[in-house]
Amino acid sequence: MATSSSEGDDLRDRSQQPALASQQVKESETQRRRGFGNMFPLGAKEGFNQWWTSLSPAMTEHRVLSFIPLLQKPPTHTETGSAPVSASNSTTNVSSQDGEQLEQVTTNSINDPHGPRRWSSQMVHLSGKNRALNEFSIERIGEPVEQNLVMLHGYGAGLGFFYKNFEGLSRAEGWKLYALDMLGMGRSTRPKFEVHAKERADQVTEAENWFIDALEEWRVKKKLERFTLLGHSLGGYLAVAYALKYPGHLNKLILASPVGIPEDPYAVNAAMPEPEDSTMANEFLQDQNEAINNSNPNATKPGDNNNFLNARSKAAKSSSGTSTPSSSEPPRKPLPGWLVYLWDKNISPFSLVRWSGPLGPRLVSGWTSRRFSHLPDDEAQALHDYSYSLFRQPGSGEYALGRILAPGAFARSPLIRRIQGVGRQYIGPHSGPIVDADAPKDTKCHKTSKKQVESAAPSITASDPDGPRVRETGIPIVLMYGEHDWMDIAGGYAAEEKIKQERARLLADASEEEKRNDHGSAKVVIIHKAGHHVYLDGPEQFNQVMLEEMRDVMRKERIRTLKDGISAAES
Repeated sequence: MATSSSEGDDLRDRSQQPALASQQVKESETQRRRGFGNMFPLGAKEGFNQWWTSLSPAMTEHRVLSFIPLLQKPPTHTETGSAPVSASNSTTNVSSQDGEQLEQVTTNSINDPHGPRRWSSQMVHLSGKNRALNEFSIERIGEPVEQNLVMLHGYGAGLGFFYKNFEGLSRAEGWKLYALDMLGMGRSTRPKFEVHAKERADQVTEAENWFIDALEEWRVKKKLERFTLLGHSLGGYLAVAYALKYPGHLNKLILASPVGIPEDPYAVNAAMPEPEDSTMANEFLQDQNEAINNSNPNATKPGDNNNFLNARSKAAKSSSGTSTPSSSEPPRKPLPGWLVYLWDKNISPFSLVRWSGPLGPRLVSGWTSRRFSHLPDDEAQALHDYSYSLFRQPGSGEYALGRILAPGAFARSPLIRRIQGVGRQYIGPHSGPIVDADAPKDTKCHKTSKKQVESAAPSITASDPDGPRVRETGIPIVLMYGEHDWMDIAGGYAAEEKIKQERARLLADASEEEKRNDHGSAKVVIIHKAGHHVYLDGPEQFNQVMLEEMRDVMRKERIRTLKDGISAAES
């Protein structure tokens, strides 16, 4: 029987006699022997077998997607970018055929009360050498596609992690869903990741562009003019970057536990200490089953800076989102020099998995055993196999993390400095995810000289600087966090406040018509009993929130289309 915290304190208080030295040595030795097994629970023999058989990413993705309700046989194309050769024969028709251009694989739902729906899997090839994105899509048969939802996963993950969301979200009438593996991750191709810039700020921009340029090329190839973008964790960070560099294509931005919003002054400097308020270590150490079972949304945890009940007050202390230590606080403990060195040298956690050979599956089990502990055993096993098959792929997009984030998951170019520009950019090509400055007041956003364009918005690459300049009129932004999220929820509230302040500033002298036509808004949503992976930990509430946001998009886009039609008729 588990002992409660208070009972444990009472027991310790009543125990006045210290243990004998021999007993202490024996207990310490037993704990030492159990330590590795507790942290990495997969047995050595089973781990060796997983390493030796080396299931292909296509097979493991197929297995995960088989848990989607109403989809008895998920479509899985067999091309995987840069996948290692499997040592075992495939037991299904899903096998590795690297380097071949394969046709789209489709299937329909079986006995579908919410359909019928068509599910598709394909590799979308882009320009350049070894550049292609793995795509999984769902569309409703017999209905016109009015809106599109694009879903981006987090660091090192893959589109299969959304398996609990695909069926529920695709019930929305008039919508088509796309889930993508980001370039260099998942089953997408893994071109060599290189950064040529010398300055740190330029390195961040170059790393961001590496991902979002591929997303934009995919959008153009799929002929999507406007869409709703959902990004989780690093995918959320890159979704913001995409919105800034490629304005005019989003009708809503949904950020699920996005990384990189708060500003930490330590993270942008060379000496990078251990963060107190938001630490990536919790992603590996937090047991999700324990977090869910011990959930109490009405209890304020002392000293818990991530608790959503006190996150607003924390954010109010610093509307800029900056985590600045007070003079009374002790200095933070620096990270070990070797860890900073490995981080800056792009030695990723997945490098350790690849280098460890037969120990790789055991190392991965240290994360999967905690992260998926709340799931049924067969689903948890499928996700473990899927994760290991992805982690052991050749390194590529994972190496961008050291350029974008400092050790501890704080951004080198924090989004709190830029998120107010989402939905407020000048329409046109940009050199990077940089916020456009206001145009000179005397230009009123009409024709401007080349000099005025460069001074007002240096991030724009203007092909026609003397033409009229049109600025976005805002887009709704939703920030979702888990109740037990290791990401700093206060950063979300600070971002919400900054977005609202920017809207108020821009509309201070606007006409009533301009105010009515502005679409900018921001809000924070908490998913109860969920951790960082809100879509997987609390799928029911997550799907409900998403469906409501999708209905909101549908309503507003129909009104916008009607207004555009009336304006065109009048002109």
